Amino acid sequence: MEQNKKILIHACCGICSGYPISLLKEMGYIPVVYFCNHNLDTKEEYKRRLEAQKIVCMYHWVDLIAEDYSHDKFLEEVKGLEKEPERGKRCDVCIRLRLEEAALKAKFLGIKYFTTSLVISPHKNFAKITEIGKSLENGIEYVAIDFKKKDGFLKTNKLSKELGIYRQNYCGCEFSIRG
Repeated sequence: MEQNKKILIHACCGICSGYPISLLKEMGYIPVVYFCNHNLDTKEEYKRRLEAQKIVCMYHWVDLIAEDYSHDKFLEEVKGLEKEPERGKRCDVCIRLRLEEAALKAKFLGIKYFTTSLVISPHKNFAKITEIGKSLENGIEYVAIDFKKKDGFLKTNKLSKELGIYRQNYCGCEFSIRG
């Protein structure tokens, strides 16, 4: 496999990554899934989402790299922003934290490209996430693909139902539960 065709895709969960992985493969990339989500409110939630991610990666025959859970890291980053509304400054910091780790991991692995499955959610701002991803380029390139296009959100949900994986009903942190 050619190293220059590899792309590290930050995956927030199995549901959101299903279609993006297949689309990246169709585009000629070799996806390597990176599960790094310190924002998840409990170790149990982290484990449930990681197990779902493993199933999706096995289905697509792609490699998975999972970071250890470190919720304290997330809490330190968003300190003072706990009362921010969903899609506010706290979320921007959370997204930056995860994409920053993805960019560093891609660089460490010698992978030239990185992206995220976060953008498939209709609740996430593609332009804002792209801006954050582009700001983290440092010898690697953030690939901005709006995975929502061409019914991507419907396709990824259909696949997750077919695979019978865990389907969460909130973004992940304890602050997102209150909506």
